[in-house]
Amino acid sequence: MTKKKPTIQQLKDMKVNGEKFKMITVYDYQMASIVDKSDIELILVGDSLGMIIQGHEGTTPVNIEDIEYHLKAVRKGAPNTFIVGDMPFMAYQVCKEDAIRNAGSLIKLGADCVKMEGGLAIMDKIKAVTDIGIPVVAHIGLTPQTASSMGGFKVQGKNVIDSERLLKEAIAAEEAGAFAIVLECIPTQLANLIEETISIPTIGCGAGPKTTAQNLNAYDLLGIFDAFIPKFVKRYANMGQEMVNAMNKWSKEIDEGIFPESEHEFNMKVEALPKIDK
Repeated sequence: MTKKKPTIQQLKDMKVNGEKFKMITVYDYQMASIVDKSDIELILVGDSLGMIIQGHEGTTPVNIEDIEYHLKAVRKGAPNTFIVGDMPFMAYQVCKEDAIRNAGSLIKLGADCVKMEGGLAIMDKIKAVTDIGIPVVAHIGLTPQTASSMGGFKVQGKNVIDSERLLKEAIAAEEAGAFAIVLECIPTQLANLIEETISIPTIGCGAGPKTTAQNLNAYDLLGIFDAFIPKFVKRYANMGQEMVNAMNKWSKEIDEGIFPESEHEFNMKVEALPKIDK
């Protein structure tokens, strides 16, 4: 039975009903098609592709064209999954017009909503986008696009001043019209307080077990990306090593004359071969 893509109202209702939903990050047709066969409700086409796909040290090199390219592939692969299109660095921070134009572009290419990182400084951009009818997922805590100003990829909100700021940002995001909010790398206790304070769903990424939803990157979850493993990641497979093992086995069978076998060959009648004059 083909699964049915949830509506935004259904996702909101899941919080009210004490239910959980899941969001997984992927970037290509094949991975998206696998997610579409799973029980996972949401896909994030994230700017983390800068690290996972492009090999950068962070997300800031990613531009809107990169997200558009990968979004099109994911949409084709996952027609029955709710897709969140990430707004990359400098696609919305400067002015409302940029935010509206780039968000609209992602919606036209098949995103069901967009995600926007940042605190109080971008709430007017979130409001501008939601005011024209484009759904937005906000994102606070560790925001990779501005991680350098936070001292790197570190837990956020551990002191009174920072925790108060994050709570204010969460409230402001709901007031700006966001229908959900990602909480990345913040203490469980603070995430619980935010979950209890705002009425929109929270999506945890290193924010403890009580958020409405959870988000992980498929390449982390499956053990494909191994440059580093965040503390909040649980690996459910070691596909990276399995892939190396499979490639090495293929290489060895070629060296030993095992591959290709007769079942992998194409044949023709000998009399059909061209005659060669000697």
